[in-house]
Amino acid sequence: MLRAYAWLTFCVMVWGSNFVFGKILVQYFSPTLLTMLRLLFIVLLLIGLSIYKKNLKRVNKIDLLALVFLGVIGVFINQWSFFMGLQTADTTTSALILATTPILTGFLAAIFLKEKLTIRMLMGSMLALIGIYLVVTKGNLTSLHFEKGLLWIVLTMITFAIMIIMTRLLSNRIDPLTITLYSNVIGFIVSIPFAFLLDNPLRISTRLSDWAFLIDTAIVVHGIATLIWNQNIRYVDASKASILSNLEPFVAMLMGLILLFKPITGMEILGSLIIVSGVVISTYSKNR
Repeated sequence: MLRAYAWLTFCVMVWGSNFVFGKILVQYFSPTLLTMLRLLFIVLLLIGLSIYKKNLKRVNKIDLLALVFLGVIGVFINQWSFFMGLQTADTTTSALILATTPILTGFLAAIFLKEKLTIRMLMGSMLALIGIYLVVTKGNLTSLHFEKGLLWIVLTMITFAIMIIMTRLLSNRIDPLTITLYSNVIGFIVSIPFAFLLDNPLRISTRLSDWAFLIDTAIVVHGIATLIWNQNIRYVDASKASILSNLEPFVAMLMGLILLFKPITGMEILGSLIIVSGVVISTYSKNR
């Protein structure tokens, strides 16, 4: 049990660090090209894993259409908007906005999956919005400046929530690895033309170290960490695992201090605590 918690904590640290990793990468690669390259390495990993597990399967036309939608919205636009946002958005604020994804997912589940919308969800949502407002305004409550980069991160959060709902629907008929493989392949294919149309100027590093960092983070963040999480989540209560995942913004905050020399402010800590409290409150009834 303790070993499972240790591995899950490792995954949370990796995913929380991804905000800082992305911030570093967009300095050397233009965002759409970076999306394409990261998806390329993820797809290669997934194909290799599927061959190893002998899990290459065909899907019917209806499910394929759903997977195309998932690949475009939940993979390509999700990854692209993430890197677009990190060009200017603060890493801590970005992590805090994405931390509210379970709340939006709950609302979408109430609409499309007919799951119950509870008072706790509404209360938690209001609390999380207050926390985001404090972080974005930096405590100056009369001045709300929502920069363009954060709008991209909001789009990332929305597409992530849609991806969760779509995956939940498809998982009734298709195994998770097949869903992940098809959606990422489609996302990668869609990203290819846009990498050369949207990025102006096209920015690409010629340093081997930057490419190694790109490949390593793609494999570790989206490959190894996901596999470790799925392998160990069975040994831990879902409610406790969700609490662990709420530590991601704090990891992003700490990694921003270590790698980007970004100071941590009191308002960020206060806002983080309020947002995470809101998420815990809103998801408590569901985990229960």
